[in-house]
Amino acid sequence: MDAVSYPVALNVIPMKKKQKPAKKSRPAIKPTAQNERLKGWNEIASFLGQPVAVAQRWARSGMPVTREGRFMYASREELSGYLGREAGLDVPVHIATENMDLSADLKRALAYARAGKQDKKKKAKR
Repeated sequence: MDAVSYPVALNVIPMKKKQKPAKKSRPAIKPTAQNERLKGWNEIASFLGQPVAVAQRWARSGMPVTREGRFMYASREELSGYLGREAGLDVPVHIATENMDLSADLKRALAYARAGKQDKKKKAKR
């Protein structure tokens, strides 16, 4: 009784593999509008251009953030003002992003630098 001696061939029915559902990945940090507030340490840190640990350390030293439930929130304007005060400036710091035109900021910075240079020349003449 060999398997070869049987005239009937065994029909193999292919079994369908159960397809796994597509893996749902979490979206990257959502781009927020310029006037919205930042939600969570990741968004705050990316806005500042610093690691999360640095943003948390700055918050302990007085950076304006608020806790609502389990999330930390911060306003873009308040953070810019805080950075300006920490840097010893009279104006808020402007944090640049990728798609931003920086020509107006460059002109303002040059005018500020030139005004400071002229003040030094006037003091030297006295």
